[in-house]
Amino acid sequence: MKFPGSVLVSLVLFVAETVAALCLSGAYRAAGDRMWQWLTLLFALLPCALVQLSLVFIHRDVSRDRPLVLLLHLLQLGPLVRCVEVFYIYFHAGRVEEPYVSITKKRQMPKDGYSEEIEKEVGQAEGKLCTHRSAFSRASVIQAFLGSAPQLTLQLYICVLQQEITAARSIFMVLSLLSIVYGALRCNILAIKIKYDDYDVSVKPAAYLCIFMWRSFEIATRVTVLVLFSSVLQIWILPVVLVNFFGFFFYPWILFWQSKSPFPENIEKALSRVGTTIVLCLLTFLYAGINMFCWSAVQVKLNDPDLINKSQNWYRLTVYYMLRFIENAFLLLMWYIYKTDIYLYVCAPLLVLQLLISYCMAILFMLVFYQFCHPCKKLFSSSISEGLLSCFKFLCFVCKPHKSRILADKAEVKSPERTDESWGSSKTIDSQKGNPHQSVSSNA
Repeated sequence: MKFPGSVLVSLVLFVAETVAALCLSGAYRAAGDRMWQWLTLLFALLPCALVQLSLVFIHRDVSRDRPLVLLLHLLQLGPLVRCVEVFYIYFHAGRVEEPYVSITKKRQMPKDGYSEEIEKEVGQAEGKLCTHRSAFSRASVIQAFLGSAPQLTLQLYICVLQQEITAARSIFMVLSLLSIVYGALRCNILAIKIKYDDYDVSVKPAAYLCIFMWRSFEIATRVTVLVLFSSVLQIWILPVVLVNFFGFFFYPWILFWQSKSPFPENIEKALSRVGTTIVLCLLTFLYAGINMFCWSAVQVKLNDPDLINKSQNWYRLTVYYMLRFIENAFLLLMWYIYKTDIYLYVCAPLLVLQLLISYCMAILFMLVFYQFCHPCKKLFSSSISEGLLSCFKFLCFVCKPHKSRILADKAEVKSPERTDESWGSSKTIDSQKGNPHQSVSSNA
C-alpha cells in the first residue's frame, strides 16, 4: 500500500500557511494597518472554509451520521481530522482480514503497439485511502488558487508599496508560492488520472521535476507582472482582472449553451437542481481562478458526464500561452512607461527582460514535460511538437490567402500594360515582315 505522502504535504502547507497568515495579520494590526489586516484574514479564511466544504462534499458527511466530524469541520479543523483518519487506516491496514475486496481492471501503457489488461484486488482500506488522497488533492487546488495566489499577490504588493521585505512577510510569501506550485502540480496529476482512468498511470520523478519548474516560473512571473502593473496603474488593474476572470468563468457555460445539451443531473443524487447549479458555479469559479495565474491542465466541459474534457487540445494550449505572453508583455510595457519614483533604483529594462525570459523558461519546461516526461505520451494521437507545427501551419494558412489576393491584385494592374506592349511589338514585327522594301529604304 502506497504511503499517503501527498496527504501529509497538503496538511503541512495548509497549517503552515494559515498560521503564518494569522501571525502576519496580528503584525499588521499592531502596526495600525487595518486594511492589510482584514485583506490578509479574508484571503486566509475564505479558502479555508471552501476546503472544509469540499472535504465534506467528497466524503458525503452530510448524509452520514457523523456529528463530531461536522463540528470539527465547522471549527476549521477538518483537514487535521482527515489526516489522522488517513494514517489510522494506513497503519492498521492488513492487521484484520477484510470481509470483501473489489477487483479493478487497468490497462498497462502500450508496448510495441500492444496494451495488456491487468486485474488488481483493492481492499476497503486502500479504497478509503484513495478517496482521501483524491479529496486532499482537490483541497490543495482550492487552497492554492483561491487563497494562496491572491495572498501572494497582496503581500508582494505591500512589499512594493512599503519598499520593505520583512522576515515574516518573506516566509509567508515563500509558503504561499510553494502552496500554489503544489496545487498546480496536483492539478496536472489529477488531469492525467481523470483523462486516462482506464490505464495504470505511474508518474516518474523527472515528470514531477518538470512540472515543478514549469509551474514555478509561470506563477512567479505572472504574480510579479500583476503586482508591477497594479503598483503604477491601480485603477486599470481592476478591468484586467475582471476580464480575465469572467472570461474564463463564462467560457464553459457558453460552450454548454452552444451544445444544447440537457442540464447535468448525475453529479450527486442527493442534490437538487439548485444545488447542482451551485456546485457547477463553484467548479467554474475555481477554473477561472486557476487560469488567472496559470494554464489549467483540467478543462471543464459541463456537457460531459465527468465534467472534464478528456481530449488533448494542442490548439487551445498554444492560443492560451500566446495570448498570455502578449498580455504579460503589454502589462510590463505599461509599467515601464508609467513607473514611479519607487522604482528609481531598479534597472527597468533588465527586470522586463528577466520576467519575459522567465515566462519563456516556463514554456520550455512545459514543452519538455509533454514531449519527453508525460506518463501517457504513448497514448497521444500527436506529440506536442507536431501539434505546435500544425498550429503554425494553420496560422500561415490563415495569412496566406491575404498575400495571394494582394499578388493577384498587382497582377491585374500590371497585365493590361503588358498586353499593350506585346500587342505593339507584334504589330511592328508584322509590319516589317509584310513590307520588306520599306525597311530596306529606311535603312538606306
